Amino acid sequence: MTDPVTFPPSLWADTAPPRTPAPPLAGTVEADTVVIGGGFTGLSAALHLAREGRRVVLLEGQAVGWGASGRNNGQVIPTLTAAEPDAWVARFGETGRRFAELIGGSAGLLFDIVRREGLKAEAEQTGWFQPAHSPGRVKLSEKRVEAWRRFGFDVSLKNARETAQILGSDFWHGGMYAPTGGHINPLALARELARAAEGHGAVIHEQSPVKWFERQGAEWVAATAAGKVRARALILASNAYTGKLAAGLAPKIARSFIPVHSWQMATEPLGENLRARILPGRQAVSDTRGDLRFFRYDARNRLITGAAIIPGLNDAGRAEAKAARNLAEAFPELGVPKMTHVWSGYLSMNWDRFPRVHKLGPDGWAWAGCNGRGVALGTALGREMARAVAGEDPRGLALPVTEPQAFPYHALLTRMAPAYLAWLRRKDLTEPDL
Repeated sequence: MTDPVTFPPSLWADTAPPRTPAPPLAGTVEADTVVIGGGFTGLSAALHLAREGRRVVLLEGQAVGWGASGRNNGQVIPTLTAAEPDAWVARFGETGRRFAELIGGSAGLLFDIVRREGLKAEAEQTGWFQPAHSPGRVKLSEKRVEAWRRFGFDVSLKNARETAQILGSDFWHGGMYAPTGGHINPLALARELARAAEGHGAVIHEQSPVKWFERQGAEWVAATAAGKVRARALILASNAYTGKLAAGLAPKIARSFIPVHSWQMATEPLGENLRARILPGRQAVSDTRGDLRFFRYDARNRLITGAAIIPGLNDAGRAEAKAARNLAEAFPELGVPKMTHVWSGYLSMNWDRFPRVHKLGPDGWAWAGCNGRGVALGTALGREMARAVAGEDPRGLALPVTEPQAFPYHALLTRMAPAYLAWLRRKDLTEPDL
């Protein structure tokens, strides 16, 4: 057994229930499905397949939840950042409609799994709120509410007075509220999904980075430094960390998105007087800015927030100062809060904010491009890909397949990505053209 993986310091690493690491893969094993990646997508796929009695082996390069799934803000959001439901239908027809419906139902699916499997993940289905940061963005919220309600989802528009009641602040102007959303401890969720999947018979191997995979005859082969898995089906679920541990792993997919560094942090626990006035309903909140402002409580009444910065000197300190100023501006009675934990990781972004689903070959699936909304979406796509490899006709599933399109000059664009933040900040100062 190798030494346990050291997790990047974070609030989640300090508070998630411990997990005894699964042993690395050794030798050659047979499975019905091999899953690459121990984040929300891979764990959801493994859980759903194992519940159906399938022999599934999951290979994780570090430890369950080590990547984006264990480092994010933990908001469970049933929408995407920019791609609206009608746009999915326009691009993919009925498959796009099914995908929009998958997105709209994704938060409910996650909380249903938590309840069904008894997962101890600090789950609070208190709703998700997207407040509008300008009067023009209220009109954008109106359009989003109208679009999602046409697709049958329970969302509503809140006016300025209702928004102030929800947030405990008059800093915003209105917004869209989705009651199925909420928040979780993301590393706890990942570890609990792993526990549940193993309880249903899935086999997990940690510290087992996949060096390569390929189709050999009628089966897939995924190889690590110490072993191989031979399987009828394969699901690649490494998303933003594709290529991080093995540069040759799905290079075209790895170059089809831009990895963006994201900072998260946590305040000291708020006293009950402040907690009862600031965000009294404990919703998850992320507003309409491109330079996003977002926050929610954890189980210990800390505000979990974050900030995007242009990299330079003292990135952690500058991100902490920016997030603290943002909270103080919206909630003057809070003052400039002290952060007890500051951490970071990567998310995957693409040019149009549309997640990409890829068919790798017979019974082979992958996706990439969470665009900052991977908690609910990744969990839902894990289930959907599990259904595909279990034998359901993919033409009837929510899997809008495209070919991976690598960014030209990917390394250069990755270095230039921080400049996009400056453009977003300027755009936030103008009203949308609706």
